[in-house]
Amino acid sequence: MNRARRPRPLLEPSETDVERLEAAAGALRARDYRQGGTFCKEGAETAKRASLLLRWASVPDVLRPRLCTVLADIHNLLGWIEFDAGHPFAARLRFERALEFAVEADNDNLVANIHYRLGRLHLHHDDPGRALDQFGRGDLAARRSGAHRAHALLQVNTAWAHAMTGDEATTLDALARAEDLFGAMDSWHPPQPWEAFFGSTDMAAMRGSVFTELAHRQNIRYSERAIPPLAWAIGRYGPEMARSRSLTMIMLAHNHALRDEFGPAAATTAHAIAIARHLGSVRPKDRLGPLAGTLRRRPGSRPARELLNSVTAFRVESLPK
Repeated sequence: MNRARRPRPLLEPSETDVERLEAAAGALRARDYRQGGTFCKEGAETAKRASLLLRWASVPDVLRPRLCTVLADIHNLLGWIEFDAGHPFAARLRFERALEFAVEADNDNLVANIHYRLGRLHLHHDDPGRALDQFGRGDLAARRSGAHRAHALLQVNTAWAHAMTGDEATTLDALARAEDLFGAMDSWHPPQPWEAFFGSTDMAAMRGSVFTELAHRQNIRYSERAIPPLAWAIGRYGPEMARSRSLTMIMLAHNHALRDEFGPAAATTAHAIAIARHLGSVRPKDRLGPLAGTLRRRPGSRPARELLNSVTAFRVESLPK
């Protein structure tokens, strides 16, 4: 005689389960900063599967916003990993899923961060118009949440996007707003995990990046304002932020190349490449594109040609495994 199967009891996640997921997301984020996205994709997928099991469980109302937040955070991290690996379409899908969970959690701070990352994806792929749209949406969410750190982060990235369009006046206005906001940093609330990277060092790197873009697209005189904050940030980035250090060094090298200072440009590029060779990230290779373009415009310079050869050779290397 067949016996009717008893329904399996629903799993009811505890606060400890959510804490474990939050810790896993934090560990993956740290590895991404240190080694690049391709080195932590497997771990991120594992964390995602575990979080989905909890998502399908019977979740107590008191835990639901926190669980949705960690789900959004993990998908946001997955999107950043796909971006780092050179998969923009997959990255957008991950970010869109992250937005769904963040909205369900009613977490506007995280919504702002996801829009920031979507904007950076578009910025990296030379689409400042779409980047500005995402930064604008993120800024609205940051204002709703009262998240001053997120607001400053979005404003300085807005300045970078405007610099890519060649709009000098609007760029400087946005940068000034970001500087004003950042001046009140001591009064900000403690950062959420997804925004904790944005402090004095990253602000200096961003300031230098904005001026680098203006020097490249508008007027070489901006390199004088780009070099000091870039050099300062490079000195502050430790091994735990290896990718950011490499990317910032490439910006610094580009400024030197724009000024025909090929000795410093070559030394800084060599250091950036030495770091990038250990990163599971395509972004340093892509970031070298504008520098390569500047070097090609100096065909009569032997140092420029030699540096271009080094950059070209590195950009076709395979990522480490």
